[in-house]
Order: sequence, then C-alpha cells, then structure tokens
Amino acid sequence: MSTLRKLVLSAASVAALGAGAASAEVVGKVGVDWIGNDIIVDAIADPQVKGVTCHVTYFDRSVIDRMKNGNWFEDPSNNSIACRQTGPIEIGDINLSRDGDEVFKAGMSLIWKKLVVNRIYDKTNDTLIYLAHSRELTDGSAKMSISTIPLYGQNVTWKNAKPQ
Repeated sequence: MSTLRKLVLSAASVAALGAGAASAEVVGKVGVDWIGNDIIVDAIADPQVKGVTCHVTYFDRSVIDRMKNGNWFEDPSNNSIACRQTGPIEIGDINLSRDGDEVFKAGMSLIWKKLVVNRIYDKTNDTLIYLAHSRELTDGSAKMSISTIPLYGQNVTWKNAKPQ
C-alpha cells in the first residue's frame, strides 16, 4: 500500500472511530499490473449489527500510475461490496429512516473523496441493505454497489423491539 494511501486511511480510520463508525481490516491485496496498482479487500464488521460482515474492494493506485496519469491525490471511485451473515444476528440501535446509517467511511483522496458504506433497513422485505458508494465534494459519483442480508426466517435479536 502506498505511503500516501496509508496516511489517508489512517486519518480516516481515526475519524471514523471517533464517530462510532466501523473500522476496516485489510484481508486481501491483489496486484493487477506491473506498475504496482492493487485491488484491496477490506473486512468491515457492522458495529450496530453483530453477526454481519461486509467485504469491500477498492483500487489503490501506485506511485508510478500517479506520476504517469496525474491526479496525484485521488484513487478511482470503483468499488464493490458483499455482505454476509457471519454469526448470530443481533441488531442494536439502528436508524430506520430511508437514509439509514453510515457504517464506514475511508478517504479515497487527500481531502475530497470518500468511500462510504451505508446500511438501510427495508422494513417491507425485512432485509438489511448495504450500499457502497463514493462521496465527492464537487461532483457526486454514480458508481455504487449493494449487498443485502435477508432477515426473514432468521433468528434475529433486536436491542429495541423489531419495527412493526
């Protein structure tokens, strides 16, 4: 991982921990070319939903790629997410609105761009939805990915009673 990337992710992790968001653990790194570009795979445990883990992938540009293509302080917005039940599900105090909760946030540029994971509860279908997307200060990004955890038929413990 590049030094710049480590600094940005460290700062984002400290900020995320202070805000009560989840922290990520790098569980995979795949080299994609000879100039050092990598795809990183992070594991993120939802802090308010025990028993759910999301794996998020993103692109980490090398120094050579940054020199060759410019745009020094930014990684592409491309990302993917897959979430699965990894233990008994216990749902804490989650936001039940259509906006949901921000579960994770990490810097994808020095200042402006963030990789964000939001959790939304779909009450009608009794499903947790996890949305990975990029947030940019100047322009929004249409690049996103979702994953769902169906709760129907599962033995789920709700800290506050299940919404009716």
